[in-house]
Amino acid sequence: MLTKRIIACLDVDAGRVVKGVRFLDLRDAGDPAELASAHSRAGADEIVLLDISATHQNRAILLDAVRRAARELFVPFTVGGGIRSLEDAAAVFAAGADKISINSAALADPTLITRIAERYGSQAVIVAVDAKRLPRANGACWEVRSAGGRKPTGRDALEWVREAESRGAGEFLLTSMDRDGTGSGFDCELTAAVVGATSIPVIASGGAGGPQHFVTVFREGRADAALAASIFHFGLNSVAELKQELRAAGIPVRWPC
Repeated sequence: MLTKRIIACLDVDAGRVVKGVRFLDLRDAGDPAELASAHSRAGADEIVLLDISATHQNRAILLDAVRRAARELFVPFTVGGGIRSLEDAAAVFAAGADKISINSAALADPTLITRIAERYGSQAVIVAVDAKRLPRANGACWEVRSAGGRKPTGRDALEWVREAESRGAGEFLLTSMDRDGTGSGFDCELTAAVVGATSIPVIASGGAGGPQHFVTVFREGRADAALAASIFHFGLNSVAELKQELRAAGIPVRWPC
């Protein structure tokens, strides 16, 4: 059985790691390089750094923060935010990233997924999907948002992941905007729906508040990996402790931490 990955996320704004609730009310969590190193030492399988204001502010990603974090890491390192072209992706890879994450630019021009995948391989291209639940009479549906969750796109999340996979995406970073930062648990219905709509790995994000939430998203959501920020940044849990809980619950994780 494949092991489940635990991923620590660094949301970076103005060079500092921040965390909010439903993408709002941001508070400072520390220096990206220091936190990347700490999470890696604690047993995180991968680190994701997202420059959350780059797209909204129409600027390039802060490459200095990427370089400093990359120097501290010996685990896979994904970087996203403000990547709008093949040249932007090349600069991020040159700064030390192993994978890149694209969201708004991929929605605006899905061929960008293909161009990056053709040069660097699909395994290096993660498409981030920020999804918000919409009311519907015959079951749940989710709309994809862009610009850090600020702009509705009118696109159905399941239709979008199918297209993104066909364009060359190698993995999805799926964030529930309704659960983000709440600590109320992952949206397992959303996660399972996306897993069922695609054949590539899905990283669940948004809502982690404790070990049981990870157990549930791996069992019920069928996620390949789960990502969290707040529970690691603010000392509510460590990656090592989380992995111990997951092993006790019968969830296969990489060990030792």
